[in-house]
Amino acid sequence: MDLKEEKGGEDEKALPVVSLNHVSRLCRNVKDSIDFYTKVLGFVVVERPQTFDFDGAWLFNYGVGIHLIQSKDENRLPPKDNQDLDPMDNHISFQSEDLNAIEERLKDLNVKYEKRRVEDENGVKIDQLFFKDPDGHMVEICNCENLKLVPASSLGKIKLPIDRHTPPIDV
Repeated sequence: MDLKEEKGGEDEKALPVVSLNHVSRLCRNVKDSIDFYTKVLGFVVVERPQTFDFDGAWLFNYGVGIHLIQSKDENRLPPKDNQDLDPMDNHISFQSEDLNAIEERLKDLNVKYEKRRVEDENGVKIDQLFFKDPDGHMVEICNCENLKLVPASSLGKIKLPIDRHTPPIDV
């Protein structure tokens, strides 16, 4: 099925999506993952609805949440012994204003990482740090804002939520 033809093509009204809310991660041990995401990446534990009937935790910072879920099946997680850091593999990426500070934190906490620099055809350089969480999920930290965002098509349809904080903070 061609969704463009089915839904009216390029002129279809934009969806009321505001931003990425959270990323879910299956964990071998939720406590170990909380420790990693709070100490290495500065996330903060936030309250999670008590009605959930499974172990887990919610973390939040930088405008995005990470929901940790205790896995009941080890086979659903990346293999423990795979320490390869392949930037072409699945990963979540966080923007940083100071990659040197992040690299120092990774060194201080003995987190194995790979550092890369990518340069585009205009000479714009992007620095990247890749590492894995305790469950083998890859994380990237980059200064990707150096690369200009140029829509390949549908110019003017990109939405940026600059007028609100999502989700709202209850203080």
